[in-house]
Amino acid sequence: MRIRVLTLFVCAWIASASAQVPPRTFDWVRASDEVVQLDPADYHAGRVYRPGPDGGNMHVIIQSKQPVTVAMVNTESWNTAQQHPEVWGNMEFRCLREHVTSTTYECNLPPREATTLVIHDERTPERAIVRGIGAILSQSGTRVFMSPNDVQITYHSWSCVANCIQPEYGWVRLVKEKYELSAVPKLYSILTPEGDGQKLWMKIKAPVPMTLAVLPSAAADQVYDKPEQLSSALAQTSCKQRGVQSMEFDCLFNVADGPQSLLILPDLKSHKKAEIEVQTFKCVEHCELLVPTGQP
Repeated sequence: MRIRVLTLFVCAWIASASAQVPPRTFDWVRASDEVVQLDPADYHAGRVYRPGPDGGNMHVIIQSKQPVTVAMVNTESWNTAQQHPEVWGNMEFRCLREHVTSTTYECNLPPREATTLVIHDERTPERAIVRGIGAILSQSGTRVFMSPNDVQITYHSWSCVANCIQPEYGWVRLVKEKYELSAVPKLYSILTPEGDGQKLWMKIKAPVPMTLAVLPSAAADQVYDKPEQLSSALAQTSCKQRGVQSMEFDCLFNVADGPQSLLILPDLKSHKKAEIEVQTFKCVEHCELLVPTGQP
């Protein structure tokens, strides 16, 4: 449950921080071309598609001089049929389109199933003497050649076409240290929030109970100089833990909070070592595209 809540907070913060960035625009973009020549009744196996767990789709433009049939076929079944023609009748043709000469062909593909684009020349070879450019004898005895069917296939990919560069976010380590405890508070200047709702994650492992608090840096400096002011400073922050030895917790900060410092103090005397790690989720790349909070 904690992981789910943390994920929701992170997603909400990204949405808030990126609200002023135009969204990416996607469309079908020409990827490659293929030109094939089909003899009567020939088949051509085109690109193999391998969708992920959610399935997928495809977009192909087909131009043909003579009518063809287009379909998607399970790749394994297609390969098997090339070796064992007797199983041909059991093959399933998905998104079957017949009598095609010019079309934009699309098909929703099943999850995790490799499928092959198959194109079939609909002409009947009749008295074709050879495969390839088939020679047909007319009644007069003159050879008449049946021209191949020129088919052009233009493949497309679903790609970003506008606002493709976007701010990227990730976890950034601010502190990772193993240090010897003392009566003097440990102080880290850790964060100046870049956006409202920025998350800070902390992990502590210590031999004795510890007090941790994230305070405005000015207040943390005062406590460092005058530890007796700790109680009043703790009353002004919700990002704190007292009496903990092994714990992970997180807090949220807004731009208006200003620079923040982490203050750590053992509740009992000890000269053993404690481990502390602090991370924040923030923009790590293309951050110049973000509009600072409070600006139009």
